[in-house]
Amino acid sequence: MIREKINNDWQFAKGSTSMMSSFMGGPSFEPVNLPHDAMVHEERTPDTANGTQTGYWPGGLYTYLKKIQVPEEWQEKTAILEFEGVYATAMVYVNGELAATHLYGYSNFYVVLDKYLNYGQENEIRVIADNAAEKNSRWYSGSGIYRNVNLLVGARIHIPADGVMITTPSVSEESSVVEICTTIKNLTRKKEKVTVEVVLSREGNIVATDRIGVTMFCEAEEKVYQKICLKQAKLWSPDTPELYDCTVNIYSGEELLDVAQEHFGIRRLELDAEHGLRINGKQVKLRGTCIHHDNGIIGATTLEKAEERRCRQMKEAGFNSIRSAHHPMSKAMLDACDKVGMLVMDELSDMWTNHKNPNDFALHFLDCVDTEVEQMVKKDYNHPSVILYSAGNEIPDMGTARGAQINRSICNQFHLLDSSRYTTNAVNGMLALGPKIGLVIQDLMSAQQMKAAGSGEERHEEEGASALNGMMALMVGEMADAFACHPLMTECIEEACEAMDITGLNYLTGRHVLEKELHPNKTVLGTETFPADIVRLWDVVKNHDHVLGDFTWTGYDYLGEAGCGIFYYDGTQNFAGVYPDRVAYIGDIDIIGYRRPISYLREIVYGLRKEPYIAVERVDKYGLEHSITAWMLKDNIASWTWPGYEGKPANVDVYSEAEEVELLLNGKSLGRKPAGEAHGFTASYEMTYEPGELLAISYRDGKETGRHVLRTADSEVQMQVTCEETSLKADGADLSFITVKLTDANGTENLNAKKKITVSVEGAGTLQGFGSADPRAIGSYDDTTWETYDGYVMAVVRAETEVGQIKVKFATEGCETREVVIEVR
Repeated sequence: MIREKINNDWQFAKGSTSMMSSFMGGPSFEPVNLPHDAMVHEERTPDTANGTQTGYWPGGLYTYLKKIQVPEEWQEKTAILEFEGVYATAMVYVNGELAATHLYGYSNFYVVLDKYLNYGQENEIRVIADNAAEKNSRWYSGSGIYRNVNLLVGARIHIPADGVMITTPSVSEESSVVEICTTIKNLTRKKEKVTVEVVLSREGNIVATDRIGVTMFCEAEEKVYQKICLKQAKLWSPDTPELYDCTVNIYSGEELLDVAQEHFGIRRLELDAEHGLRINGKQVKLRGTCIHHDNGIIGATTLEKAEERRCRQMKEAGFNSIRSAHHPMSKAMLDACDKVGMLVMDELSDMWTNHKNPNDFALHFLDCVDTEVEQMVKKDYNHPSVILYSAGNEIPDMGTARGAQINRSICNQFHLLDSSRYTTNAVNGMLALGPKIGLVIQDLMSAQQMKAAGSGEERHEEEGASALNGMMALMVGEMADAFACHPLMTECIEEACEAMDITGLNYLTGRHVLEKELHPNKTVLGTETFPADIVRLWDVVKNHDHVLGDFTWTGYDYLGEAGCGIFYYDGTQNFAGVYPDRVAYIGDIDIIGYRRPISYLREIVYGLRKEPYIAVERVDKYGLEHSITAWMLKDNIASWTWPGYEGKPANVDVYSEAEEVELLLNGKSLGRKPAGEAHGFTASYEMTYEPGELLAISYRDGKETGRHVLRTADSEVQMQVTCEETSLKADGADLSFITVKLTDANGTENLNAKKKITVSVEGAGTLQGFGSADPRAIGSYDDTTWETYDGYVMAVVRAETEVGQIKVKFATEGCETREVVIEVR
């Protein structure tokens, strides 16, 4: 089918445009281009039932309208709309008639338009996006038509949607076989012979073709298979993401009836407990991160440039794999992962038959699961980045016989639809244990008391802290390992885990080695783990072939689940639900793309960074008590600018893979200390803050291996503007990310300074979002004035559909105004 995006020139209104509302004045409409997240433009309020789960953004009911001209010749064709994502539920009307509904806000769906169309006339598409039922998501969901909308038109004989499926059954450096399965459909009652032509190309150059003839009988649907051998093909892997294009043409004689285009990669997957995961014959350890779907200050708006930027930044930070948490990944992110070389674990759902929120998908899951599995596989099938399907996340049902049966059914369906990839499920031990968790805790506490009695220790805790500390003990440390390996844990999760190819474990690292003893032929994956535990986690991954890797929570910060990683210094506890928290604040990379110190520690632990890295605990918070959870490391930043704290104590960590590091303050050595793997890749210094230069030098075998320096910025600041794209397409969707940071005249970052910066956008573009990474900010990302947070703000500018220039200006008191000019072509 001929596919085109129809994202531009929609009308949007809050509320529903029912027949009754039209008599009573109805809502007022405004023009929008899709994708469009309605939630991010709502006013945050402490009164929303969503609370911290969405970062205090409320849900709502929204209407989208689009007029399309339908030519007379479509009477001999078929027309379909594809919605790549509408949250939470969708009702699609064509010329006032309900044509389709969809209940799952994270999956794509199709609407056949034919019987509702008026040919030779203008037709109306109306979509009701209903996200009014709070609560329905544990994280920021967004609202509305937040992903692309595509119009597909098929001729009398055509390739249906998702009708080209590509596999690589034989892969080697010498030669590889590409198999193309094409579905062809005949709409007519006439028999007709057609030619199916496959053209494979790379970087615009044709590398192979194949043609076969097919007789299409009346109203028939056929599948045809074509195999093409490519000699010395370029293989796809995370290190070499080589892509090919596949074009399938359908001819009737010389008449071109239909064209379908897909990209693909040639790669071979192998999995076993002795070698782990191999891609093209080489073992690959998954340096993974879980991510939610929002794009920070532009909300859930899913634009290709935003997804590619986020993917690229995670790859540059050392990750080679992403887990889509906890829903099917967008097509735009899949394309980005293919291009950048990021492996994907795509996940089906966050809930099955038990609610995690009163209005979540659990009510519909069993009715929809077969369709959703099938649609997810079709979406992912041609993407070389996808290696793994996850049936669910932290499903309480997993500890029951019924849950094991559902898991087996889902995994089997994945295999029937796609035998080339593997299955898992992210098991949470606490939830799987259900009512048996009390017995496990009782056993562990008894063992701990006996151990304490034997050592003569006494334990005194305030009642209020006892529950929190008890829960934390089950998540980290020796008790967490004992909890993970408890016999009742094995009993509860064993049957469910046996149905999947890879045993996926959330926060059960202590169980990874035990699984090899219990199931010597199975592999294990840390499907969700604590960021601060990376040193221990990666040691387990490196030293056990059956452990495939680790997916941290999380590599990129996100909206919602607000405050779970914020360092509170006022007695507030994490997860307490405090307005105006908006961001989780546990990402290696913050919501505008700035890498926090833990990101560099992780890169060093992975063995990807040889230079040391200096991380300074906030000097203005020295000695103050703060909240802490297992997801948090330290409240540190890469800054040596702390005016007013001269002569005050400071704590500094130097991260390094080398055996030894030396820290120098203004040329004076503060001593050499051991670092490297044996010391958690960290050397810690307590010192007195003194402005100037802080230099870290790493040594191996007595020889210098790298340096990292921080300098104190002068008090007078200026704005330094970085524009990632100075030329955009006039397509209504292209983006430029413009970062503003505060520096001194020498370019030294001043993360301590604060400035209220105002942005203005003129010309052939609009301001899609503006803001900082401040997890507790009050304002809206629609505001044109924001205060810097740790020295930074960012603007996202979106091209319109007319060519011209976009002029973006940044102004603040006491600094020279900066202007960026972007060409829209």
